[in-house]
Amino acid sequence: MKSLQRMALAGLTTLLLLSPAWGSDDQKKVVLSLDDCIRDALATAPELGESQSDIDYSTSRLDEAKAYRYPRIDFLGLIGPVPQARGNQVWSPDGVNDTNRWTWFQRGDATLTQPLYTFGKISENMKAATHGIEVDRAKKEQRRNEVALQVKEYYYGLLLARELKEVILDVREDLDKARKKAKEYLEKGSTNVDDLDIYKLDAFSGEVDKYLEEAKKGEALALAALKSRTGFPAETSLDIATERLTPDEGPVAELPVYLEEAQAKRPEYRQIKEGLVARQALVDAAKAEYYPDVFIAGYLSGAYADKRSRIDNPFVADEFNHLWAGVALGLKWKLDFGITGAKVAGEQAQYNRLLSTKSYAETNIPLQIKKAYLEMKEAEKSIPATEEAYTNAKKWVVAALANFDFGIGPAKEIFEGLQNYARMRASYFQSVYNYKMALANLDYAVGQAPLEKR
Repeated sequence: MKSLQRMALAGLTTLLLLSPAWGSDDQKKVVLSLDDCIRDALATAPELGESQSDIDYSTSRLDEAKAYRYPRIDFLGLIGPVPQARGNQVWSPDGVNDTNRWTWFQRGDATLTQPLYTFGKISENMKAATHGIEVDRAKKEQRRNEVALQVKEYYYGLLLARELKEVILDVREDLDKARKKAKEYLEKGSTNVDDLDIYKLDAFSGEVDKYLEEAKKGEALALAALKSRTGFPAETSLDIATERLTPDEGPVAELPVYLEEAQAKRPEYRQIKEGLVARQALVDAAKAEYYPDVFIAGYLSGAYADKRSRIDNPFVADEFNHLWAGVALGLKWKLDFGITGAKVAGEQAQYNRLLSTKSYAETNIPLQIKKAYLEMKEAEKSIPATEEAYTNAKKWVVAALANFDFGIGPAKEIFEGLQNYARMRASYFQSVYNYKMALANLDYAVGQAPLEKR
């Protein structure tokens, strides 16, 4: 019996030693700061993978354009039947159309072409591809900024939902105390409380419960969205490191500083700048089609057919039994009636379209920056105002509850005080949220890179 107890004790000890996290949920929970969330989101964002594929595709286009500078070899191989040809260039017992005597021939033709000058067809396409890569890189940066902005929205939204839930729980606690006290006074026949006061408190209590469920739903949705955006599975126990929604950001610069900063950082500006160079290069490449290509070419041709006599006369060519080689300077000129002109017009239209986009961006990006800046300033001023308002409303609630406890204050004051406290406290946290999101929108509008400190 004692040996069994010792074995059981030893087994339990071994189990505890091998499973230090047994029964502990905290060790499984993933806790992330805002920077951690942004970093994970950038590492798993599918749209950034799409952007990288666009860059890789543009790089391949550049490699293709560069390859046109190098020699090109075209080879053609043939094998087939051919009539026999005996004799020489003067006499043969076989006729040209004699189908009674056949043999087989094998032939190979190789042409090497090295471009010398193409009037910009190669160089302009290389230029367009090079700047096209920069356009795609700027697009990827823009998407990175969009992902970071989305993460901030979810992160701050989760904090806001939790703060609002705490406000509602605080109000419900005070409301439950007031309802309990009011019912006691009503049972004692106090003239300070009537049935109407109970009805009002009960109605307000139902409204508080409704808002509490909405806050819980908002918290769950924000957490689920953050979990999805950071690439964690739905079953992961995820939480954020920040506990309170507070305006803890440092001082901000003046509006002209942000407008100037955007000129250097905003990815859209670089997209347009590089895109205009690329589009102009494509226009020039299309215009180059009006001109010829100068090249040097080498040619090698060999053919052999059994039962055909070899002809050595240079004036007589035998396509089925020979060995030829040569080199020449060539000129290739393609003349068409309207095709090249239409291509040039099409590329020019795309260039003009991008000029319109440039004008739009130069007008609307500063407007976007100004909007975010003014929203930030508005929220910055609202924070102390709403903080003072909810502080005074809290004093109102405390005084009303105290007076009601002493039987010298009406229940109406509690009801109105709690309503104003909840409204102003919620407005305070909404102002803090608006302030943080305005700064996030300002960073996005300026083109501030994620995780890069100012």
